[in-house]
Amino acid sequence: MRLAAIAFACVALSAASVHGEVRPKRTALEGEPVASVIWVGNSFFYYNNGIHRLVGGLAGAAKHRLRNTMVTQSGAGIDWHDLDAYLKPGSKVGWYSFVGDNEIRFNQAGRQYDTAVIMDCSQCPIHSQLKGIFREYVKKDSEIARKHGVRPVFFMSWAYKDAPQMTRQLADAYSAEANANDALVIPAGLAFAKAIAKRPALELYEADKRHPSLAGSYLAACTSYAALTGKSPVGNTYTGGVDPEIASFLQSVAWETVTEYYAAAKMAVPAR
Repeated sequence: MRLAAIAFACVALSAASVHGEVRPKRTALEGEPVASVIWVGNSFFYYNNGIHRLVGGLAGAAKHRLRNTMVTQSGAGIDWHDLDAYLKPGSKVGWYSFVGDNEIRFNQAGRQYDTAVIMDCSQCPIHSQLKGIFREYVKKDSEIARKHGVRPVFFMSWAYKDAPQMTRQLADAYSAEANANDALVIPAGLAFAKAIAKRPALELYEADKRHPSLAGSYLAACTSYAALTGKSPVGNTYTGGVDPEIASFLQSVAWETVTEYYAAAKMAVPAR
């Protein structure tokens, strides 16, 4: 019995070392299946023609109807966005969509989104002068979203290529604040770290070592799709322009990351 407890503790500590010290509390979206998402962030979202496009492509290939809108500003921190203005009744954000061959379709009046995926600037959650703003706005935006019947989700971004220690720091920051506000986290940063560990030669970054390459954006999209839907992207026929073999690898990494991250929520070291 003692050996079993020690073994379980070692597994738990191993998971913490990979995922960070803070384990997520929420492991899935509550309520209805995701059908409409507003992506609120910065250039990490809009590179490669937008994460919303890639997630939409994955959903479409899986016969999952999903409408996506992306609202981004270059370099934006979480406090640069007025989430209430995007979601409040009468907002013009999302009142029509482009479908098919660039055809405009007017959406039904009322709530336009059931889920808001929000990210802070790439280093703001762990910056000595900005992390307090991150904490404040995770709470504020969670409350705003729920006031409008929208589920808040926070997108854990990745470490800079030349600063891998950011992975654990960002993981802990996003997990802790999301836990405090009963919100789901998309563990994209952990997926980057896992992919790099498995295939160091695969380039997930642009030359600036910050922004995602197409493969990086696709990995982030696969991780987001898995987290938001609870479904595996493995075997999905949509590759978004990524080489099919690489896309298959990234799909597997995304699913492994999401399942491991959420499984960590259920792990507990037995009492002695």
